[in-house]
Amino acid sequence: MEKNGLSDRRREQKVGNWIFGVATFFLVSFFLVPFLLPTGSVPDLDARANALDYATQDGAFSNGNTPDSLLHEHEDGSIHIHEPFAWTELDPYSGFIYMFGDLNCHNKHERSWQINENQMPVCTRDLGIFFGFAIGGFVFSRYGHNRWTIKDSCLSLLPDKWLETIYKKNYRTMAWLGFGTLLCLPMLIDGFTQLLTGYESNNFTRPLTGTPFGIGIAILTGAAFSARPQFFENASKVVLPANARFELQQDQEE
Repeated sequence: MEKNGLSDRRREQKVGNWIFGVATFFLVSFFLVPFLLPTGSVPDLDARANALDYATQDGAFSNGNTPDSLLHEHEDGSIHIHEPFAWTELDPYSGFIYMFGDLNCHNKHERSWQINENQMPVCTRDLGIFFGFAIGGFVFSRYGHNRWTIKDSCLSLLPDKWLETIYKKNYRTMAWLGFGTLLCLPMLIDGFTQLLTGYESNNFTRPLTGTPFGIGIAILTGAAFSARPQFFENASKVVLPANARFELQQDQEE
């Protein structure tokens, strides 16, 4: 019997493996695609997040290739003109990876690494997030347990002995939010300090702060897809730390 009272944790393993596999596919692709493309075929990029800006050079979804967008001014006041780029002109695999980066990332070249003189599909912060996402998926596949609710399934990654006081005093929500905040805090501090002050993060700090955030998102995703109350006969059958038990409150008619 598993520590949550169920006979196995195959679903948790499957969910964690899927998260790890998807994250690893993208993470490896972010490095592999620019390496395999012809040298210097991806120029410096600089566009918007949550938008397609480099689908074509002069047609639909080509905001990154407009004359104003191609003109780039550095912090020191120097100006240069970017070369146009369109991921629809690449092979299907490379095009898909750069399309994914185009949609999800700002693609700012000063915040990205180059491989084979090609800018990578995403910035260094996103690389850290996907690295953390892969770590979180792997950890969840090994240690995550369905404990009825999402927050209890998240907390299940920790040894039960560490959680005894938390469950005895019912600090579950506080602990869940606290651990989540700790994983998000490095990126939030780095990002908002950069946004609100003259501080400029660098390509060493960005992936380091993105990694714990990715771990947290992966654990939350794993718990969301693994927390299934229907696998238990009732709430009281969920085995919790410190011999705690869930009790479902029923509305009483007056």
